[in-house]
Amino acid sequence: MKKALYLIVTLFLSTVSIHAKAQAKITAAEASKHVGDSVIVCDKAYGGIYLDKSKDGFTFINIGAKYPDQKLTLVIKGDVRKTFSFMPEKVLSDKNICVKGKITEYKGKPQIMIDNEDQIEIR
Repeated sequence: MKKALYLIVTLFLSTVSIHAKAQAKITAAEASKHVGDSVIVCDKAYGGIYLDKSKDGFTFINIGAKYPDQKLTLVIKGDVRKTFSFMPEKVLSDKNICVKGKITEYKGKPQIMIDNEDQIEIR
């Protein structure tokens, strides 16, 4: 009985720990310390670019500073961009935003892949 209770408490605490980590709110400057974590990043968007001629039609949004000094990049594939109700590189530029997502790395720089516009909140 004690082992079962111990197991339940351990599973509960690990779930709470994972959930708390997923809800961490950070700035773009802290993003490189959270690669692999699901977080909420709140900071200023410094414009971006839509590569409409590229194969995948990527959109890149610079967070925390202007390119090439951005602290975090939001990456939106063309098929996802088509579902947006706005042009992200124009609407988000110079706005304070919060973004929910998992931080990954591309060539040593942190990024978040955007799967839908609900991940982004304009403040």
